[in-house]
Amino acid sequence: MAQSLSKLYVHLVFSTKDRRDLIQKDLKNELHSYVAGILLNHDSHAININSVSDHIHILFNLSRTQTLSKIVGTIKTSTTCLIKEKGLTWCGWQSGYGAFSVSESQLQIVNNYISNQEKHHQTLSFQDELRELLRKHNIEFDEKYVWD
Repeated sequence: MAQSLSKLYVHLVFSTKDRRDLIQKDLKNELHSYVAGILLNHDSHAININSVSDHIHILFNLSRTQTLSKIVGTIKTSTTCLIKEKGLTWCGWQSGYGAFSVSESQLQIVNNYISNQEKHHQTLSFQDELRELLRKHNIEFDEKYVWD
């Protein structure tokens, strides 16, 4: 095949450092738009972005020319600068992240899941949510290495 083609959907999740409640409601829309712009600059397209006070979910189509780790690093670094420029209290993002592949048939389900984060987190902590995602995707993990 002479042409390189891909269609990779990624559900990306990461929290604030120590899962502190740092993402303020009045910052959410700007933060989400900023992340969408970063993705677009990396030839990746945001499908849905939502956050609650201690973590963010990003559903996007990963460019065939970019690496996931580069995009995540850019998102974390750039959004940290944005938040600090606004003079808001910020200790940063956790060092790790969870990234999960999403099939075309599950895209709307994951999209809806991300849209309903506030309701979802009335009964479930970020830690329990991430544990659930890791188990659902058959990712082995050790608790002592997951949290920072």
